[in-house]
Parts: sequence; structure tokens; C-alpha cells
Amino acid sequence: MHFAVVKSRTIKIVTVMIIVCILLAVSFSGARLAEVFFGYSTRLVPVYSVDTNKKQVAISFDAAWGADKTEGILEILKEYNVTATFFLVGFWVDEYPETVKKIDEAGIEIGTHSNKHPDMAKLGAQEIQNELSLSIQKIKDITGKEVELFRAPYGSYNNTLLEEAKNQNLITIQWDVDTLDWKGLSAAQMCDRVTKSVKNGSIILMHNNSDNILDGLRMILDRLTMQGYEITSVGELVYHEGYEIDRNGVQHQK
Repeated sequence: MHFAVVKSRTIKIVTVMIIVCILLAVSFSGARLAEVFFGYSTRLVPVYSVDTNKKQVAISFDAAWGADKTEGILEILKEYNVTATFFLVGFWVDEYPETVKKIDEAGIEIGTHSNKHPDMAKLGAQEIQNELSLSIQKIKDITGKEVELFRAPYGSYNNTLLEEAKNQNLITIQWDVDTLDWKGLSAAQMCDRVTKSVKNGSIILMHNNSDNILDGLRMILDRLTMQGYEITSVGELVYHEGYEIDRNGVQHQK
């Protein structure tokens, strides 16, 4: 009799586990159940880097305050015959529309960096939608091109933000190599940070108006070129369909 009771309990446990596994496999709510039953996080993550065999990296510039050095950046990129990606804040686009035109005319990719540069992880879904749609429209009004990439201000994000960005057909981009140029590092210090961390598929973060950006950019391009890297835009580096992002933010082609 005791054996029959134990066997009955075992059957019930197995049945419950099967039901849970089915829920996990077929629904988004199952992802939430995974956290409860199995104790692992289903937090979404943006793209920090790309899994690729190509010796290829992307350089990106965030633009929120100031534009004095932007044309100098464009001249250096042209000199080295490389491209890059600028992530522009909406109020920066409002203030420097002619510079936005020059970035676009130089063949440089433009993504959105929000409209007002808030911590978007603290916003509700509707506020996030407004931040993204307004900034996208401002860029499109000048360039006439679709915006496909988004970088969150301060690198701050949560599931709601990433889901809303995806709803607007945006790929959310972080970085795995930070020059810390905004801290006033010297060109040599920035270059050292890059060369110590860069690898195939890296996304490098820089800012368009940091103190030593022009000297730093030139030194970084010299070093990366010597190491055999192809330097490109984020849009050319990342996969736009048929991909998955692991928990470390590495984008893989399925």
C-alpha cells in the first residue's frame, strides 16, 4: 500500500513537470514560469558584440552634447576609408540639422539615441514609444532613411524598453569595448583600452565631442588597421534577421 502511494505521488510530480515544460515551450508566460520553477532569469539583453569569424569590428559615436568635432571625425573616417555609426539624440538633431545632413551625406549610418536622453528604463511603455518615434522621425525628416538601430542613454535598459524598441523594428545596441573618452582620457589611454579588449565582432563606444576624440580616433584606427581588423558600421556588423542573443549579449546567427 505504501508503495502504491509513493508511486501515485511520483506520477503526479512527473505530470506537473510535463505541464510546466509544455507551458515553457509554447508561451511567453512560460518564460516567467521558468523564473519561478527553475530559478533562472529571462531578462532580455541588447547586442553587446557579434559572434563572427570575420576579423571585423564596428565603431560607434554617441552624440548628445556639442558638435564641434563631428566634421573632424568625418574627415578622419574618410581618410582611412572606413565607416561608422552615429547614435543621435533628438534634441541634438534639432540643434544641428546641417551636421546630421553631413553625417548622412558622408555615408555614415545613423541610429537613434532617444529624443531627450532620459534613463529609459525608468519610463513606461508609452513614454518609451514617444521617445523612440519622435527621435526616429526627426532623423528621417532630414535623411529620408529608415532608422534600424537604437542605443539606450546611459546604457540603461529593461525588458519593457527592449520589447518596445523591437516593436518599432529597432535592434538595441550596447558595446563591449568602452574607450571612456568622455572622462578626458588621452588618445594613448583610449587606444590602449581598445587594443586590450577588442576581438572579432566587437562594438566600440566613443562620443562625438569628447576632449581627445580626434587624436584618439586616429590612433585607434591606426592600431586596428595594423592588427588586420576591418572597421565598419554597426549595421554592417550585426545580423538583422535569423539571430539570437545569448545572456552575455553576444549576437549569434541561427
